[in-house]
Amino acid sequence: MQTLETLAQLDELKQSEEALLVLFGGRECNVCHAIKPKLIELMAEHYPKITLVYVDCHETTELCSQNGVFTLPTLQVFFGGQRFIEEVRSFSLQKVVQDLARPYSMMFGR
Repeated sequence: MQTLETLAQLDELKQSEEALLVLFGGRECNVCHAIKPKLIELMAEHYPKITLVYVDCHETTELCSQNGVFTLPTLQVFFGGQRFIEEVRSFSLQKVVQDLARPYSMMFGR
């Protein structure tokens, strides 16, 4: 999972990647640290073609505020540059996996 530091990096990935998952977290967010490895594992198992990136909101506050992220953790998923899913604060990773099934199969024919 690549860590992004600038808005330009994120904007470029939104346009260049067919599917992008962005986890907004922070160094002091214990929930963020707990779900990050589980999220990486689940995405590799179920949706290997989704690019995963991480944004540390304690390091890059402007990047988070520009994307409307004011609560951690926040998960955003983009297909074709358009936001498809946004989950904030307390959410189920299994529900995210289920919610991605249809758009992923439409995008990648799985």
